[in-house]
Amino acid sequence: MHRQHTVVDSPYGPLTLVATDGTLSGLYMTEQRHRPAEETFGDRDPSPFGPATEQLAAYFAAELTEFDLPLRLDGTPFQRSVWQRLLEIPYGETRTYGELAAELGNPAASRAVGLANGKNPIGVIVPCHRVIGANGGLTGYGGGLDRKQRLLAFESGAVLF
Repeated sequence: MHRQHTVVDSPYGPLTLVATDGTLSGLYMTEQRHRPAEETFGDRDPSPFGPATEQLAAYFAAELTEFDLPLRLDGTPFQRSVWQRLLEIPYGETRTYGELAAELGNPAASRAVGLANGKNPIGVIVPCHRVIGANGGLTGYGGGLDRKQRLLAFESGAVLF
């Protein structure tokens, strides 16, 4: 397994992109909960990240609402099923943890969905920020609630960078 990484600027601070065998496998914010240790990111080399950095720039310029990148989502089968559901939440919309659990066929699994959501390895692109509490409140976000609120405001058109 060959890993490489690069760091790109964003309106939310530096983003560390990680590739495993040439495929995007991580996007981490600074001080992110569940962020792997730096030494696991591999050599610093921007070469495998051209499409990802271009699409992120277009997203932050409000010119892109859906990413089209090959992703390597390493996790348990349940985590991967949750992350796949996240990819289906349209830009500018939200879902609750309970709604995702019901879509997965287990309405009682909202806590498990929340735990899987929190371990999403590819933030922003796999939009875990689009998941909210049952009462509509912002709950948990690995990148911090301030970033989650800013991402949701950005996607709603309330804030442009």
